[in-house]
Amino acid sequence: MTAKHPDELRDKGNIEAPSSVIANWLEDEQPRARLARYGAAQMSTAELLALCLSSGLPGENAVLLSQRLLKEFGGVQALLSAPIQQLIAVRGVGPAKAARLKAIHELSVRETESQLKRSQSFGEPAAVATFLRKRLGHLGHEAFGCLFLNAKNEHIAFEILFRGSIDRTHVHAREVLKRGLELNAAALIVCHNHPSGNAEPSQADIGLTRSLYDLLEQVEIRLLDHVVVSANTWVSLQLRGLL
Repeated sequence: MTAKHPDELRDKGNIEAPSSVIANWLEDEQPRARLARYGAAQMSTAELLALCLSSGLPGENAVLLSQRLLKEFGGVQALLSAPIQQLIAVRGVGPAKAARLKAIHELSVRETESQLKRSQSFGEPAAVATFLRKRLGHLGHEAFGCLFLNAKNEHIAFEILFRGSIDRTHVHAREVLKRGLELNAAALIVCHNHPSGNAEPSQADIGLTRSLYDLLEQVEIRLLDHVVVSANTWVSLQLRGLL
């Protein structure tokens, strides 16, 4: 028996009809042909996503599947950020397509982080927030993370230190301090997400920020900002004058 290439394998429960596979479309209708002819910038988001998915379902080709996914999730960022098990459960996706989507998302996040490192934009809240929103913005639970920087505000590491429930994360300030000392950090930018979609900082957020600032100051580690993110927006406590 000849082994099949992984791309030829079908997700269980998602067997495609011949017309749903991009390779079987008329050449002029294929997103791949349109990309070669017109360039990626001239294609719709659904067409680009269809190239990543490569196939659809009986009666629903890859472009139609992409349009449905974008509508169901509310956009490409929410789709790519969704947990892999949630993606697998969606009709027409399955394990292989879900893995592909998560790989694309991770590459996007890493490129954003790489751009931050190259440009040394860690003092610019908008640039930092773009990266943090990709990391935390679409999580279904609260998470608290930290960017560790050296004396020149250059990147050392980004780590998620605490994870919580849909509306609460217990943050231990001394654990933040301990990790900063372990990494020999000179400055920190802390962040957390609000799964509700409202990035406005609560009084508890403001109180935590002040406690962290005072604690870190004792060992001469600067707290540059506390950024609260959601799927579509962000708030910098430093820009609000709350730090």
